[in-house]
Amino acid sequence: MSGAALAQLDAVLRRDEVPQALLRGRLALRAAEACMVFAGRQERAGDLRDAVHLLRPGDLPGPAGGSYLSWRRAVERPVSLTALYRALPDCAPEQIAGWFDAGQGAPVARAAMVLEAVLTDAPREDVPALILADAALAQAMGWDHVVPLLAAGLRRVDLRQRGDDLRLACYRAVTVSAIEAVRMASDLARRAAHLRAVAPKLRAKGAGDAVAMFLTCDAVAPAALPLPDRAARRLCDRLVTLGAVRELTGRDTFRLYGL
Repeated sequence: MSGAALAQLDAVLRRDEVPQALLRGRLALRAAEACMVFAGRQERAGDLRDAVHLLRPGDLPGPAGGSYLSWRRAVERPVSLTALYRALPDCAPEQIAGWFDAGQGAPVARAAMVLEAVLTDAPREDVPALILADAALAQAMGWDHVVPLLAAGLRRVDLRQRGDDLRLACYRAVTVSAIEAVRMASDLARRAAHLRAVAPKLRAKGAGDAVAMFLTCDAVAPAALPLPDRAARRLCDRLVTLGAVRELTGRDTFRLYGL
């Protein structure tokens, strides 16, 4: 079942109409949220978005925001040790390299071996363990980027398993998460097609670059758009009216927008 689910996801990851960077970003958010559950923390998707997108220069993201930033960085660049060092700055490079080389064999089995190696050496390091396991899975599948799958499909108790029990839990997790990722990709492809269709109606200077951001980023603050502040807010309101993006927070201020 995991092989069939991964084969279907592999086909989806090769389709041009799917906004791949955005899909990875949404999966990274889902993985970070799962890690909050593993850690017994209360932060969920909205809190994680706020912790990162509303940071002011010089501010620290806090533990929850730091976890989310690690996942975001893990999916932004092609899989490599350099990219993994960037995503996990608190881990020693030689430690990351050793853990990443711990896996062998078929994709899910290899990911489970990496996960076990990290959790055996550092039982509380759920985020590095899951990022490296997903990176090993991606490399074994021939994917250029990390596609977060394991965290959202595992339970907290699964992370205490070892050997065959952990490997079976990983097979189950990949099956569930790959199916959900395919559904998410289908929804994002539909939303992206609608945004591209309405883009010619946007007259604001810089609207094209703004549309490109919405097609690649999970959430966007108006201040991050390449437009003056008032024009950026008007553009976001226009896109909401056209049904092309959604306001993600439900607030009147400090709003975030995304597909």
